Amino acid sequence: MSLTLHSSVDSRKDKETVILDAACRVFREKGFHQARITDIAQAAGISYGLVYHYFKSKSDLFDAILKEWWTGLFNLMEKWDNGETSVEDQLAALVAYFLEQYQKKPDLVHIFITEISRSAANLTPARLHWFKMFLSSTEKIMSVGQANKILRTDIKARYLTYIFLGAIESFVSAMVLENQPLRSKAQKLRIAVGLLQVFMNGARPVKQ
Repeated sequence: MSLTLHSSVDSRKDKETVILDAACRVFREKGFHQARITDIAQAAGISYGLVYHYFKSKSDLFDAILKEWWTGLFNLMEKWDNGETSVEDQLAALVAYFLEQYQKKPDLVHIFITEISRSAANLTPARLHWFKMFLSSTEKIMSVGQANKILRTDIKARYLTYIFLGAIESFVSAMVLENQPLRSKAQKLRIAVGLLQVFMNGARPVKQ
């Protein structure tokens, strides 16, 4: 690839990043349905037409933001396909992912929580597909944990999934809605350990 082509690709990625970051801020502030392309262009400091040069519509822009969330999450989970990572470590990594994303990109997490996870109106078939894929992948982790007698079997793997993800979402939602930042790695670690321990202690097999 020539230097000119490299520069062109980098320039496009830079512009897209600027637009996506601005869109995250605007979607968080106004909500998806109230946000306008003109608002996003103004927040990005670019022309209205330039946004449409990179993204066909507001919905296309919204999906690009969600793709960033899902890509990071599924890339993480694909690393566990070889079966070498323990169930507890996988669950710990999921907790860490939500917290790390909230620390790095709170606007992105806010959008996922308020516009997708808690808003059926925004769940198009494609968006729902990604959400169900995540639930299914997490349920498989729970099933392995049950098969290995790490997790209790008197509760369906699907329900353990709901309990686990519900705890993470509720905690992060509270931080999002109260605008509470994660101030340090130590704080993030304490929260991650606490969430995982509360779930694991309640989900471990009951001793007879």
